[in-house]
Amino acid sequence: MWGIAGSGHAQFLDVLHRSHASVEDRVRTNKAMGLDNLPSASWEVNRGWVLAANLAADLDAWLRLLALHDIDDLADAEPDTMRFRLYHLPARLTDHARRRWLRIEATWPWAKAFTTCWHRLTTLPAVT
Repeated sequence: MWGIAGSGHAQFLDVLHRSHASVEDRVRTNKAMGLDNLPSASWEVNRGWVLAANLAADLDAWLRLLALHDIDDLADAEPDTMRFRLYHLPARLTDHARRRWLRIEATWPWAKAFTTCWHRLTTLPAVT
């Protein structure tokens, strides 16, 4: 890179490639969240699909940052792993005494991780 001091050093190139690797990782995650397969030949339908896939990827990234940062199995998990372990919840939503209850299967291996995540998200301060 002409005109940039230190650009010939290995450390400079390593930092440059590492920052690009994180971008490529997010692109790979977005593709796994739905950008890899556009459903239609219509521009309008695909535009809505891209918006929904990007919203899903953003929600996944914020969930990891705010609630799963210290849970080793889920903090850096692939989207398919997150889908299997956390997003496809084996539970029942029931109504009793004018309240809703989420009944999670007791034998599910990630029940504690889900409840920890849920409590962290519900205790976040309101946006003002």
